[in-house]
Amino acid sequence: MTATANPKFTEITDQRGRVYRIGETDRDILGHSRVLMVILPWAAMMAISVFEYAYGSAEDTLSTAHGWTSSNTFWILSVWVFFQAGVAFPAGRLREKGILPARRAMTLGAVLALVGFLAISHLHSVFGAIIGFGVLGGLGAGFVYATCINMVGKWYPEKRGARTGFVNGGFAYGSLPFIVIFNYAFDTGDYHEVLDLIGVFVLVAIGVCGYFFKDPPKNWWPEHVDPLKPAKAKDSGARVSLEKNPPAVRQFTPMEAMRTGMIPLMWICLAFISGVSIFGISFEVPFAKDLGFGPLMASLSAGILAVVNGVGRAVVGWFSDLIGRKQALIVVLIIESLAQFGTLWAGDAHNEVLFLVFAFISGFGGGAFYPMFAALVPDYFGENHNATNYGMVYSAKLVSGLFGGGLGAVVIDAWDYTGAYTLAGVMGLVSALIALTLRQPGRPRAAKIVPNPYPISREIM
Repeated sequence: MTATANPKFTEITDQRGRVYRIGETDRDILGHSRVLMVILPWAAMMAISVFEYAYGSAEDTLSTAHGWTSSNTFWILSVWVFFQAGVAFPAGRLREKGILPARRAMTLGAVLALVGFLAISHLHSVFGAIIGFGVLGGLGAGFVYATCINMVGKWYPEKRGARTGFVNGGFAYGSLPFIVIFNYAFDTGDYHEVLDLIGVFVLVAIGVCGYFFKDPPKNWWPEHVDPLKPAKAKDSGARVSLEKNPPAVRQFTPMEAMRTGMIPLMWICLAFISGVSIFGISFEVPFAKDLGFGPLMASLSAGILAVVNGVGRAVVGWFSDLIGRKQALIVVLIIESLAQFGTLWAGDAHNEVLFLVFAFISGFGGGAFYPMFAALVPDYFGENHNATNYGMVYSAKLVSGLFGGGLGAVVIDAWDYTGAYTLAGVMGLVSALIALTLRQPGRPRAAKIVPNPYPISREIM
């Protein structure tokens, strides 16, 4: 271990060469507690949740008002998902180069989010809606999402699971008020006013939250946990979390992270399971209505999915601090895949109670894997390049957005809901198998126990 002194902080290096900057408290850097770097990202994530999680509830009115087909509205959402996920990697690179700092990214995201809602409010053209809501609105939401997730990961390197899950959860249950509005107070007579007001609300909420964003210095580590002796940390939560989720052995650059092989595996795993999740979000309400359950049932299923989706992210994030990130991820993937088969079974039985139960389970599993990947990436590769490294993994949603939304509609047209939900369940199980192969780069695998060929009990002839 080596140390470099500075009047305000000390940089120490562990036996693997990883540098930790210690001595500065969060209040020294921010002027207040780092808790605010959890609350503000959480609030901003709730503001942009309306884009993805409430869109399905607005689909019927949008189709009637603009003369769009159901396929049109789902492809608009698919384009939104494509750009929302696609901007994470370039935004991360720009952020780490100092070209697009966190505050500026949030301001840009807020403006583009407003443009997105103005587009679906005032443009009847499908192409115009795709450009305004899908492309520009997707970019805006992507800037906000990536900035918020990376912000909390940087400030809580010692117990990021619960906090990442909490912030990520806002992206789901924050949509609940908008789901209610779109199901009960949104029609062709007032859709301009509703969408315009939502756009202004999102602009203000994100702009105010982003104004206070600030990254910690590179290699920063909280002063109350000794990074060289985490097992002796006075904070029991940090001690358990670091035992189950040890810090990355060093700070991996994006190219180094790619060469480990773990980034591609995470990408494939996320592509499969996020496609399943997006499919559920997009078609839970249409499936309920197609079954003849009525608007109240459709609204309840969508609301339950959104709320449990968000709460599940926080719960699993906390759970992963206790049992390990990879283990928690595998459990979530299996739950989400089985929920697809359960939803189909409840629908075929026309059982409303069972349908709500599996909407609950699907909602739980359908979002909890996102904070797991968001925490696994810095766990495996460090915090210094996390914006870029996580951006590479999260870009898997580029593909999943297409087959989860737009292509999901095509599969339903060809195979009905039976074929679509069956395919989604199988894809979820495949993602769980892929997750089994994940491991932290640089740490030796557990030694294999080889039987002694000459045990003591062997009789000597």
